Amino acid sequence: MKKVFIDGSAGTTGLRIYERLSAREDIEILSLTEEKRKDRDARKEMLNKADVAFLCLPDDAARESVSLVDNPDTVVIDASTAHRTLPDWAYGFPELSAAHEEKIFSSKRIAVPGCHASGFIALVYPLIEAGILDKTSLLTCHSITGYSGGGKKMIAEYESEDRNPLLNAPRQYGLTQQHKHLKEMKAVTGLNEPPVFCPIVSGFYSGMTVTVPLFKSQLAKGDIETVKSIYREKYNGAFVKYEECLDESGFLSGLAVSGKDGMRVTVAGNEDRILLIAAYDNLGKGASGAAIECMNMAIGADRTKGLVL
Repeated sequence: MKKVFIDGSAGTTGLRIYERLSAREDIEILSLTEEKRKDRDARKEMLNKADVAFLCLPDDAARESVSLVDNPDTVVIDASTAHRTLPDWAYGFPELSAAHEEKIFSSKRIAVPGCHASGFIALVYPLIEAGILDKTSLLTCHSITGYSGGGKKMIAEYESEDRNPLLNAPRQYGLTQQHKHLKEMKAVTGLNEPPVFCPIVSGFYSGMTVTVPLFKSQLAKGDIETVKSIYREKYNGAFVKYEECLDESGFLSGLAVSGKDGMRVTVAGNEDRILLIAAYDNLGKGASGAAIECMNMAIGADRTKGLVL
């Protein structure tokens, strides 16, 4: 039985990880009392006692937790932004390539992808890898997400009985184009420039759709059918799957894959204007589900164990 510690178990990502792991017979969840939850020495003890430590913390706190780990056998899986672009950390999206997969298997330090970034990277990385999209491409990314991605404060705002009427409509944010996922989007795909990024939060708890629009003229070769064939070949596993059609009567809901731990990728549009689309749950493949998939790989369990696909 593997010992697991969730540092930051009270947050939305930590709670979903706990929920997924609590019923497993192969996992013992280490825990701290409420008064010890932020005690540095108590956390250090648990971090080093664990076979796997999940960090569901703000960036600076995650860096501190990593500094407390001196057990060479402890696998650290960080859900924060702190380590996603560092070369000595594995990037926790094994479906991108055999190299990504192997690094997760062999690493004791794994960074979980960001929720918005997961969709963008899933859509763009294969096209750059195949040479039909150039690294110099200037891209745009639209993303709509459930409010759980904003953490406890935002959840409380949306679920308040006297909530602000402005919350009744979708709200665009990241208006300064300084969103924390941009660095990751650029680094992992290999793009020279990050995309113009337009995230929107809406009044449902969890779910996400990410769209990257392209003109055919942006493709170095091929057409919309070429893009589909690349996704069809790459994404045919349990977690990320290409589907010919995800919409219902021309509408694609942000709830299309809500509550699940996988991702669905599709291509819409026409020969001239192409829409690359990824649908998933911001707390699933966008956070907790991805973290547990990586844990399963690290401990030699079935990758899908304990997950909802």
